[in-house]
Parts: sequence; C-alpha cells; structure tokens
Amino acid sequence: MYLRIFSLLGAVAFGAASVTTPAASAASTDKAFFRNAAGTWKGPGEIVAGKYKGTKFNCQLTGEPAPDGETGIKLDGTCRVGVFKQPMSAVITESGKGYTGKFLDGAQGKGLDIVSGAVKGDKVVVGINRAQLNGAMVASLRGNNVMNITISVKVEEQMVPVIGLTLDRDLDSIAVGAID
Repeated sequence: MYLRIFSLLGAVAFGAASVTTPAASAASTDKAFFRNAAGTWKGPGEIVAGKYKGTKFNCQLTGEPAPDGETGIKLDGTCRVGVFKQPMSAVITESGKGYTGKFLDGAQGKGLDIVSGAVKGDKVVVGINRAQLNGAMVASLRGNNVMNITISVKVEEQMVPVIGLTLDRDLDSIAVGAID
C-alpha cells in the first residue's frame, strides 16, 4: 500500500526539464552543490495531493559523493510512515549535459528513473519517470543545514506538487576532532 508512496519519495534522491549549462564552470558549481548536499539528513515530509493526501512521514538519508569521482551523489537511508519502514536509495550522476540515475532499482523495478537534470545555484532539478508517470523533483539547500524537497507530477499539462519534505542536517552525526 505504501510502496507507491515511497516510490514517489524516491525522487528524494534529489532532484524538470533537461537544462544545459556551460561545461567548465558548471562542472565545478555542480560538484560544489553535491558536495554541500552530502552528509546525513533527517526530517519530516507530507503527501500533499492524491489518494494519500495528509500522510506524514519521516526520513533519514545519508549522501555521499558519486562513485569513481563523478559529479553527483549517492543516497541511502529509510523513510517511515507509522510502523512501515522503507529503504531508500538513489544515485544521480552527470551524463552529457544533464543528469541521469535511478531511485531504488529504477523504473524497470519498483523505483523511478532520473532522466534529466541541472544544478542552478543552491538547487537541483531532476526529471523523474516511471511508465506513464512524468514529473520533477526540486531539492534546494537553505544555508548549510536545511534542504527543502518538492516532488511534482505532470497531470495533463500542469505540474502538481505531491510530496514535500524539509530535511535538517543531522549535526549529531558529524565527527568532531579533539582540541589541543
């Protein structure tokens, strides 16, 4: 029952159109964004439209730089609705002049494909797809310790927000060195 909800949450992996940017400066700006998005995040979210409107949940996600030095991010963690707990995972990597990736096992499995994307300043916008479902996820960093995420789906010709999250950086998980 909640699996479909969590499939939409998968766009939490960060995330509507394919936008291109100048290559040299965009690469360093994009890497900086994903480096700032790395770390442990936790916080509440809510489904704001559709069959499960009003459902509240909590997520805890850990982001690491994309494998092999690529520009992007790899996320792992969980989201919980009551007693239901769903593992979350996503990988977003640079591909040509945009981004591709997958949430969970991608659209061929129970997840979503990330089919496009761009970083603009303090936010990333990625296009998401699964069969007939098309949408976008916008993740915006607010300072160093807050991230807002909105997931929208395309209904006819309009983008309709369906999920919203506010994640705080888990400062308790940051290692602190000794002071001499």
